Amino acid sequence: MEKITEKLLLEKGSPKTNRLDQIKTLNLSKLQLKHQDLPVKLLSNLRSLERWDLSGNRLQEFPKNLKLPALRSLDLSDNQMEDVTTLQCLSSLEELKIEDNLYITVSDNHKLMVLLPKLRMYNGKDVSTNANHLRFVYTENLRTRTIAVWEKSFSLPDPVTAEKLSTLEKNFVDAARHQVKFGPSSVSDFTKWKVEIIAKEYLLSLVEPKKEPESNEFTDTKDNCEISTPTKRKKTAEVDANVSLTPRKKLRSDPTDSPVQGSPRKSSLRFKSQTDGVRMSPLKTEQPQLTPTRGRPRTETPRRAFKKEDGANLDMEEIINKKDFTATKLQKDLMPTVKSCSKPLRLKPLHVLQCHSKQDNSEDFSTQLWACAFQPLPDSTGGSAGSRLVATCGGDSVCVIDCEAGMVMKKYKVSGEEFFSLAWSVVLMSRGGGASAQHCSILAAGGKRGLVKLIHPRNNVAYGEFRASRKALSILRFNHQQGNFLFTGSYDKKIVMWDIGGVDSQYNFKVVQLLLLETSATPLHICLPPTSPGAHLLTACEDGLHCFNTQPGTNNTTKRSKEMEITFPIYKKEDKDHDYHTVDGLSFLTNDIVASKNHLHGSIYLWSWSRTKAQRPDKKSRTVCAVVLAELQWADTEIPYLALNTCPGQAYVVCGDHKGRLWTYHITNLQNNSSQSGKPIQPTEVLEWPTPVRKSHSQVEGPSINSVAMDPELHYLVALSDKNMVIVWKKDESS
Repeated sequence: MEKITEKLLLEKGSPKTNRLDQIKTLNLSKLQLKHQDLPVKLLSNLRSLERWDLSGNRLQEFPKNLKLPALRSLDLSDNQMEDVTTLQCLSSLEELKIEDNLYITVSDNHKLMVLLPKLRMYNGKDVSTNANHLRFVYTENLRTRTIAVWEKSFSLPDPVTAEKLSTLEKNFVDAARHQVKFGPSSVSDFTKWKVEIIAKEYLLSLVEPKKEPESNEFTDTKDNCEISTPTKRKKTAEVDANVSLTPRKKLRSDPTDSPVQGSPRKSSLRFKSQTDGVRMSPLKTEQPQLTPTRGRPRTETPRRAFKKEDGANLDMEEIINKKDFTATKLQKDLMPTVKSCSKPLRLKPLHVLQCHSKQDNSEDFSTQLWACAFQPLPDSTGGSAGSRLVATCGGDSVCVIDCEAGMVMKKYKVSGEEFFSLAWSVVLMSRGGGASAQHCSILAAGGKRGLVKLIHPRNNVAYGEFRASRKALSILRFNHQQGNFLFTGSYDKKIVMWDIGGVDSQYNFKVVQLLLLETSATPLHICLPPTSPGAHLLTACEDGLHCFNTQPGTNNTTKRSKEMEITFPIYKKEDKDHDYHTVDGLSFLTNDIVASKNHLHGSIYLWSWSRTKAQRPDKKSRTVCAVVLAELQWADTEIPYLALNTCPGQAYVVCGDHKGRLWTYHITNLQNNSSQSGKPIQPTEVLEWPTPVRKSHSQVEGPSINSVAMDPELHYLVALSDKNMVIVWKKDESS
């Protein structure tokens, strides 16, 4: 008689339902189950299962072919597990408990950290740092030693036959397992196991090298985009070349520096069309001014003391608390069709805020705002709606704003800092005492001082910092599939991949550098392909768009140069007065379609990532030309760094201009508007500057819009200006 039936699963699962694919938590503990008692076909229907308790059974191994794509937590404690490699099929697993299994060794622990790419919590402890050390640094050392064994004693037979190859593989694997010595003796079993895998993979790569597409497949495209090595970028008329002390996105004369205090919660602005709406007054705070101390970067930082009273001093930071993608799938052929909502959305201005003002000055229209992003909802909530909380940065502060209320919920200040970028992520927080880890949203921010600040806004904690560069930071980006991986781009022309790990209940954390990418100019934007964020990285720089291979084990893990440069048709029109190489906008619209913008080019390109990547780079210049699908008509301006953004769930591209306007594009069907017509696609709507009015009743002219952000369902759109204004737009539900 079968022990596991559909009826039993429905009884033991939650939430209570009559469908297996809706179960999220399952408790099958203490049922005396063995491996053969787990029916793979039946259990495979648990497609939404997130947490599974199998403790107190008699399992010796896990079903090898059982695929559970949503499973994040598994409890196998108090079993009889022997073969941990059978857990390899659980690629989404983040938390594993396997205590009280008599036959599990230290080597088995190491194997699990390598086999499970997302494993962070192991037997109640955060092992993300150690796991990534094994996946990257340790594995690369073994790979280097294994290749050295091959180069010293082996070579491919001539001719290559199956029999000779089989003998060669056996001899090479045996030699590598015997000769490669690395790490302590307690993990020698793990080392030999990993060396055998590396040796077989390396031999296979020699026998079956990666095939490249025929060079004539994209001949026409490449010929049309042949370019020479770019010269030094020319500055626009507004750039003062003599200003070099502080890296700027757009350089201009700086106002006189003054002590910085808490900024107003709202601005003293209102919309011209609304006589009694959005009236804002500064919120004054009396807080001592502090000069940050300079010290060595900390790799492990305890939670800072936090005082509840107003004006609380958090060493050199202060936080002010005033109140307690789904991407639409692309149906892609030669010309993609984007599925989205049936009709364009209508947006209306809702709030204008001056929350980054110097000295609470409501007349501060000089502080430049640079980056904004909506808070992601942790997967564990199961919510489908987007967040209404958006983070913004500029000047010496980072704010978290409730878009609906138009209120600054949290504020974080660092005297002497100028924040250029921020990014949200979801990491695991261990709670101790055997309790399961929980997901929490954190915020990373960085700028002029080269330090990354880590913040947990929900708990009002600025829990740490680490030095990412000796130069200013230009961009931060988290890996959306592995939230503890952070990329930082800096003005020293480098991109670094960090593992920031998770945090414990005392906010202890540890940071490890995993990868260094060298660029030829300052990186302005970083994008990771939605379907393969661990394999490639696209970076928009001052001198072009570059692609890096970030997959572990493909070459030197600690330091890499670009794999290729992606060029654009506009490069053909360059002359001594026009240099289009600066790519100052970059974002994925779908899993394949990329939106990018070149400075001085009055259009936005939509191009195919997969078809561009499939081309073979030029041997000398390492360039490939983007396979352009369409062009979007945009503003004619010489002002650089006006970043675009996308809303994949609603198939929208949005980019601000130099007059405070927002150019919106609802991309529905590229077949009808392809680049073959030769005409750019006109914007769906251009949202005019809402013309807010100051206290003195004078109108505020439209500023440059440096950055925009949208929640996944486009309920809200937030635009940041270079004149200290955050503009919140909301979807008009009545339209």
